[in-house]
Amino acid sequence: MSLRAIRLPHTLVLIYAMVVLVAAATWIVPGGEYQRVEKDGRIVPVADSYREVDRRPQGLAALFVSPIRGFADAANIIAFVLLMGGVFAVVEKTGAVGSGIRALSERFERKKTLRTLFIPVTMVVFSLGGAVFGMCEETMPFILVFVPLALSLGYDTIVGVAIPFVGAASGFAGAFFNPFTVGIAQGIAGLPLYSGLGYRLIVWAIGTAIAVAVVMRYAARIRKDPSRSVSFAQDEERRRELAVNTPAGEAAGMTGPQRAVLVLFLLGMGLLVFGILKLKWYIDEIAGLFLALGLVGGIVGRLRGDDIARSFVAGAKDMVNTALIIGCARALLVVATDGRILDTTLHAMAGAIKGFHPVLSAQLMFVSQCVINFFVHSGTAQAALTMPIMAPLGDLVGITRQTSVFAFQLAEYINPILPTSGVTMGVLGLAKLGWDKWARWILPLIAIWVGFALLSLIVPVLTHWK
Repeated sequence: MSLRAIRLPHTLVLIYAMVVLVAAATWIVPGGEYQRVEKDGRIVPVADSYREVDRRPQGLAALFVSPIRGFADAANIIAFVLLMGGVFAVVEKTGAVGSGIRALSERFERKKTLRTLFIPVTMVVFSLGGAVFGMCEETMPFILVFVPLALSLGYDTIVGVAIPFVGAASGFAGAFFNPFTVGIAQGIAGLPLYSGLGYRLIVWAIGTAIAVAVVMRYAARIRKDPSRSVSFAQDEERRRELAVNTPAGEAAGMTGPQRAVLVLFLLGMGLLVFGILKLKWYIDEIAGLFLALGLVGGIVGRLRGDDIARSFVAGAKDMVNTALIIGCARALLVVATDGRILDTTLHAMAGAIKGFHPVLSAQLMFVSQCVINFFVHSGTAQAALTMPIMAPLGDLVGITRQTSVFAFQLAEYINPILPTSGVTMGVLGLAKLGWDKWARWILPLIAIWVGFALLSLIVPVLTHWK
């Protein structure tokens, strides 16, 4: 069977199936618990305090009640996700982000002296999108712009896909402000929101630089000899079909209101950094800032009140799937806790890696998150599913919760190659590029990223990063 033909059930089905399995496990797995104490404002398990207790098997009622309790338990995170979805939909409705990137790209196309900056600058822009607001699915429309643009500049389809997709992926994995991964994972782990910013910025910069260097090296080789492209035959056909002398997206010039929206958004990002670092903002304050940005941005972008409301509702609606996944994933924790097998699981996992040096333990956490990524592609869903286990597990084996969150986050580096990822296959479908050809090109980059991620976990462990 072709890997492209692999189809997994919906993420919600997978997670609810796990809830059923966990409920069944409460009838089999011995009960146990750790003593817990308050430390730095968090309740954490005490190492070596595990003891066996009577298990509490969870019946049929738990399968239906636990998701409701999961929603209640994760209410602030779910509300935050819905709000963010609505706000970014309003900003997108103004056309400011899309027009800004197109205008930037076309300026590089017209000026040969700037052509060498085309790939690094645009990839950094997309990387910032992934790092700041979790740009992922949003890259898909840009495939239709960047593939013909890359072909017109003498590159190939791979380069056209890599600029937006790999650029955003490098930022998503090395994120420092992404509310859907870093924000949610830190919230679940009980960490100050967006703490550890300095080291994340360093890792983001290096991870993005690796991606840019790989794409630029490949692009230079293809520009010199197009026949070396894995998509050469179809690219030649596309070049014949394209009017290469007509600037791509000639109607994509930015309007005054769109420029104002971008300026407003950049100012808002500056205020976000100030609020987090100086005013100790948390989810409520950050959500309020983004709500203000969405409303003011819509007005500045000359959207009518009805357009703002409809866009907001549509954006929030797009996040309902994520909200359901968060609530259902939290149900896993509810069932495992009520059944008294959560601490048993922690004890078993801690025993499996406790004999290793904490550096290797952190790296094993990263590897396990990569495996989970194959099945659960949503960063938000994976955070909700794994952080309730990984964060306290780190407490038990001498790894800070900040490092546990970081191990989860870095596992996103493998997503661009996964044939089970809807975004990856959607991007390749829009580009009319076979997964086998894409995998052949991107596998070396994934290998470099994985090696970089493993190395990046050493410093946090040795410095007890908080």
